Amino acid sequence: MPKAELHVHAEGTLEPAMAFALAERNGIALDPGVADALRSGRPFSDLQSFLDRYYACSAVLRTEQDFRDLGRAYLARAAADNVVRAEIFFDPQSHTARGVAFETVVRGLSGACAEARACGVDATLILCFLRHLDEAAAFETLEQALPFRDHFVAVGLDSSERGNPPEKFARVFARCRALGFHAVAHAGEEGPPSYIRGALDALGAERIEHGVACLEDPALLARLREERIPITVCPLSNVRLRVVDVLERHPVGRMLEAGLKVSLGSDDPAYFGGYVDRNYVDTFGALALDGAAAYRMARNGLESAFVGPEERRRLVERLDAFTDSFR
Repeated sequence: MPKAELHVHAEGTLEPAMAFALAERNGIALDPGVADALRSGRPFSDLQSFLDRYYACSAVLRTEQDFRDLGRAYLARAAADNVVRAEIFFDPQSHTARGVAFETVVRGLSGACAEARACGVDATLILCFLRHLDEAAAFETLEQALPFRDHFVAVGLDSSERGNPPEKFARVFARCRALGFHAVAHAGEEGPPSYIRGALDALGAERIEHGVACLEDPALLARLREERIPITVCPLSNVRLRVVDVLERHPVGRMLEAGLKVSLGSDDPAYFGGYVDRNYVDTFGALALDGAAAYRMARNGLESAFVGPEERRRLVERLDAFTDSFR
């Protein structure tokens, strides 16, 4: 199906082969433990164990060409999955802390996005603040980003959720919204339902990333349904990070039945076993969801993208034409 991918991290698309190639190109020796984990595909125990490996691997990204190559590789996979709109998270703080200039990161990734548009994938970027750092660091990153504001469409919040509530970043998100940026936030992955509510109320989030904890709070569930808040769900990620035990027990089917505006994303596909089509195929097989559910999820994703009304209408019409071809 034509679809949007609204939950994917650029750094999380760094496949092991590319990580080793970039390490060699840049003269970097990967930590032996990390290198062994990449080769063996060692499982994660939780979100933090993944993040430790994720940030260690990101250290091989040094030059604008590195980031462009990373973006190109992901967007080629996205095109193969018939992704027509991609909104890609990136974590500049994990790179600027290593001495890599913000400009290097954003120009490399946005260059790949520009190339992808010529091939039929409308791609853009979402700048994420790392929630395990403080708000002062987020403000500093925002100032670095403003000269390149045309290269990203929204700001987000990611990294370690436990102990880092959304309210911690209320002022910087208020500033971003005043500047005209859309706002999204990871919430309700390992954190409680109150983090989802905080993302909506304190940050002004227009879209919730993950959000599976919402089912624990009936009042929040009703609010998300009534306000039609988009939620991007990443089933393979949730299984690999032990948010759920097995895919057959994933709550996304119940979220859809509850009337929530859910769509699927791959999160960090190089680490979690599959890009967006694989998330659809494996999830639908495990939960016995039908074609009507697939259409609803795909349409939800297209309607939740940060595009203008005419472009949104065109994307939905493209999905409808595809669906009609099977009738």
